[in-house]
Amino acid sequence: MKMKIKITKRNLKRFAVIAITGLILCLGAMFLADIVTDNGSENYIFEQIADIPTCKAGLLLGTSKYLRAGGINPYFAYRIDAAVELYNSGKISHIVISGDHSLEYYNEPQDMKDDLVKRGVPASKITLDYAGFNTYDSVLRMKQIFGQDEFIVISQKFHNQRAVYIAHWAGLNAYGYNAQDVSVYFGLKVNAREKLARVKMFIDLISNRNPKFLGEQILLPN
Repeated sequence: MKMKIKITKRNLKRFAVIAITGLILCLGAMFLADIVTDNGSENYIFEQIADIPTCKAGLLLGTSKYLRAGGINPYFAYRIDAAVELYNSGKISHIVISGDHSLEYYNEPQDMKDDLVKRGVPASKITLDYAGFNTYDSVLRMKQIFGQDEFIVISQKFHNQRAVYIAHWAGLNAYGYNAQDVSVYFGLKVNAREKLARVKMFIDLISNRNPKFLGEQILLPN
């Protein structure tokens, strides 16, 4: 026997109140996560290479090389530029590239390594982390897999802020070196998604979630 839900003005009003309350709570959570992340990372994020401390390792966060519509993804290109600049300046001596390789024909770390090598970074100075399915996992694996308590995160500012916040929450001494950002129009979708990612970050931190994959330690060469 099917139950029929009677739609009345009272029920509609109740539903509207619940929906509006839920929306306000969601927006409040995004706003709070945004403010806390920005404030908690601001002293560790750098625009000028001369200002950033020297560390053994840089953590280059992966992204796709190509856009769905064709052409090179500017987020990818600018991160490569920033990583090369850090390495050539002597601010880092090794680069861990952490990204997604969940599909046979999609390999963020290898694509980034290929471009770095073309730009003069020795292959022996690059280590690939294929289990960096998200920023949270990439950051925690720097300690748990690669044994690094201190490192420089390489990505755009909005991404560095979240990564550095995660690192310091976990007791790691991380800095962020900001790659060039993209235009406001091009990055609109990415920046909107970032607001949700920051809320998810706090859920992961508070629940003390472990990375999806761990494994044996990999020591970085000197």
